[in-house]
Amino acid sequence: MASLTIRNIDESLKHKLRLQAAQHGSSMEAEVRNILRHALMPSTAPSDFADRIHQRFLEIEVDALPIPERQDVRTPPEIVT
Repeated sequence: MASLTIRNIDESLKHKLRLQAAQHGSSMEAEVRNILRHALMPSTAPSDFADRIHQRFLEIEVDALPIPERQDVRTPPEIVT
């Protein structure tokens, strides 16, 4: 694995990074790796819910699914007072 040294980081940025790492229960180094991974690696999963649903059922032929015929609405029971 490669190493990376970053110099001249603003103190306020370093402080925010330290707080964020603490919130996630990780070291600053692990937090930076996670930030870089999320920023630079392409996401394989669709980003919104509708896209995920569409991808999940993409292989199903919708026209092949049986659609049952509508049934008459039943009459509600009478209320006796």
